Amino acid sequence: MMQAPVSSSSIKVGPLDRIFDEAVARHGMRACIDFLGKRYTYAEIGHLVARAAVGFQRMGVKQGVKVGLCLPNTPYFVICYYAVLKCGGTVVNYNPLYVERELKHQINDSNTTIMVTLDIKQIYPKVAAMLGASALTRVVVCSMTDILPPLKGLLFTLLKRSELAHIPNDAQHTAFARLVANDGKPQAVEIDPLTDIAVLQYTGGTTGVPKGAMLTHGNLSANIEQLRTWVPYLHEGREKVLGVLPLFHVFAMTGVMNFGISMGAELILLPRFELDQVMRCIAKKRATIFPGVPTIYTAINGVAGPAHDLTSLRYCISGGAPLPLEVRLRFEELTGCRLVEGYGLSETSPVVTANPLEGEIKPASAGKAMPGTVIEVRSLVDPTQVLGTNEKGEICVRGPQVMAGYWQRPADTAAVFIDGALRTGDVGYVDEDGYLFLVDRIKDVIIAGGYNIYPRVIEEALYQHPAVAEAVVIGIPDAYRGQAPKAFVRLRDGHTATPDELHQFLAGYVSRVELPKLIEIRDQLPKTMIGKLSKKELLAEEMNRAAPGSFDKAS
Repeated sequence: MMQAPVSSSSIKVGPLDRIFDEAVARHGMRACIDFLGKRYTYAEIGHLVARAAVGFQRMGVKQGVKVGLCLPNTPYFVICYYAVLKCGGTVVNYNPLYVERELKHQINDSNTTIMVTLDIKQIYPKVAAMLGASALTRVVVCSMTDILPPLKGLLFTLLKRSELAHIPNDAQHTAFARLVANDGKPQAVEIDPLTDIAVLQYTGGTTGVPKGAMLTHGNLSANIEQLRTWVPYLHEGREKVLGVLPLFHVFAMTGVMNFGISMGAELILLPRFELDQVMRCIAKKRATIFPGVPTIYTAINGVAGPAHDLTSLRYCISGGAPLPLEVRLRFEELTGCRLVEGYGLSETSPVVTANPLEGEIKPASAGKAMPGTVIEVRSLVDPTQVLGTNEKGEICVRGPQVMAGYWQRPADTAAVFIDGALRTGDVGYVDEDGYLFLVDRIKDVIIAGGYNIYPRVIEEALYQHPAVAEAVVIGIPDAYRGQAPKAFVRLRDGHTATPDELHQFLAGYVSRVELPKLIEIRDQLPKTMIGKLSKKELLAEEMNRAAPGSFDKAS
């Protein structure tokens, strides 16, 4: 069992809107948001949050009412997020890239009645189609041009007018400008941080239908407090957090927005990941904290050089997927910045463990438990049995950041808890120093001829090859062994390697049983909405391939 030295009862919790208000009171004149060059102070964002809260209350938002945010990273996301919470409502995060089918499922499942979105054609028409076709009754439409610097706003209007959607003038639509046209004095709402649901965070659905994790104000505020305890030497009111990860994802919601706001940091928001823009932004804006995913750091490693000034970075935190050792060491060499790996889930707000930002980092480790967090490793055969040090089993978690359950899914909630601990579905072990090592997802384990093969082991080995930029390993049907591993690889620019060469290379790193039956080299590998490598599409491709026998020759 792995337990952080601080008890969960000592972790400070409270309403998230109060944490925001305290930051505004302490840092009113400091910069809160920089969006593409337009900056807002904490006082300005505070006024907008208060006025938006009044607007939402006039729409009927109160405790139990679900308000969806279908927005890219913009000031509107921050404003509406805290405004809804100030009303006692529940935020439901939506990916703006969702297709109508995905939007409809989540709207109806969560009973989202109000949606906040942007007036651009990539997003608005999909949301508008849900009016009358789902539980959605109102749409708050935010203007893209209003949040751009004057010159960029003018150029956008002149050159990209065709990208703006036509918005009807009817009772179902409310312009953001009209939402905030009031005195900014919302009615006070009493919030119980231990029971009131702040956010419904939908899981990725990789193991079935997406489910809404109920994250209370207490869950989310506890995770903020845990992170602040874990990060040493924070400069209150002076840090700059680069927010390129989407705020609708739980990692960025906590690690960029809530964490950043709590310490009065300036949030440098970018609506999408564009490598050149990120490199320029770090150099010009002097970002100090940069949460990301391994693919982002891999991309930076590929272009960083003397022409890029990355010296302002102090701490970078990687999550969402395993961080290859070579990627970490190369990034630290290029930037002089500490890059550490953390581990978490939507169901844990999300951070469970992280490597220390000062002190020992053990290769391939996801670090130590957050303060007040207990990690249990339970038997894969008999989950009622808690295993000892260095024994592999299912990672289970207890702590103040663990969700209240899945929205309207009591059976799923009961199935994901055992003796009060959250079952993560991840296989791993804890060493004698309390460091967590993840082996793989239970569902990703390949069973070949009775042997358990963990794809992550093969992926880590592939990253040792100097030509490999990205690697994914999945299980494919095998007539003799039942399953066999197959590797998909993207090579670094300017490098070459053949499947046979990679296969020979792997022979020196993994056992004969673990050697991939096939290695396929591709120009691109599929990724999720936050940029981590995705196996789902590759598995679907293999399922649709020809009959048995088509896997007999390496590609």
